[in-house]
Amino acid sequence: MSQWHRIVCAVDFSEAARVAMEEAADQAARFQSELLLVHVDESAASAGDMPPAPAALLASRHELERKLEAWRTEAERRSARPVVAEVVEGSPAEEIVRLATARNADLLVVGTHGRRGLRHLVIGSVAERVVRTSHCPVLVVPRQS
Repeated sequence: MSQWHRIVCAVDFSEAARVAMEEAADQAARFQSELLLVHVDESAASAGDMPPAPAALLASRHELERKLEAWRTEAERRSARPVVAEVVEGSPAEEIVRLATARNADLLVVGTHGRRGLRHLVIGSVAERVVRTSHCPVLVVPRQS
């Protein structure tokens, strides 16, 4: 069995991400691992030609940080370990893998929304892209029905 020293868990504040965060916290508790929660803010990257006003970006960033802090607190309570949380900007799959690589993660945990068929083809899957490009093992946690 592998020993996870550093775990990175991607969260988008969905129910699927909550299940992934709980699993990551449980793994951190089990292996006494470091846990980093990451949320990728893609609003600035996807703004196109008309970027949002700086005040709107700042307000949005503060709201994301507030939400992530609540998730960090919950993960810390669940794992009984210190948990770090970070908001980064960019494309979710690319930034999740980049951060896991930069932090020398032993395990990357992501949730999946379970989209299938045409909706999956149109929307794509962050989890799938993470699995294809990650340099460390990826635990894909399915959303609970």
